[in-house]
Amino acid sequence: MIPGGGQPNMQQLLQQAQKMQQDLARAQEELAATEVEGQAGGGLVTATVTGSGELRGLVIDPKAVDPEDTETLADLVVAAVKAANDNAQQLQQAKLGPLTQGLGGMPGLGF
Repeated sequence: MIPGGGQPNMQQLLQQAQKMQQDLARAQEELAATEVEGQAGGGLVTATVTGSGELRGLVIDPKAVDPEDTETLADLVVAAVKAANDNAQQLQQAKLGPLTQGLGGMPGLGF
């Protein structure tokens, strides 16, 4: 129910839900097309991921490659990918947060 005793206008609620869905789909497309980076080892390893978290590239500086110590290189790769994913998650929050905040306040739509 709406304050004041009136019933919600279902057509208006449906239009709002459809617009929100379109805005959300548009934001998700933008995230998939946007790339962010994460680095480790002072830039020795750089990972590039999309805003939706897909790993797109990995650059390893030759100085980071030591055949006797592949464990450190592996740690740098993991750290760079994690940093890139953290940046992607922040981008997701910035893009999707404002759109999804209103979902809980739409009575009768189950959001």
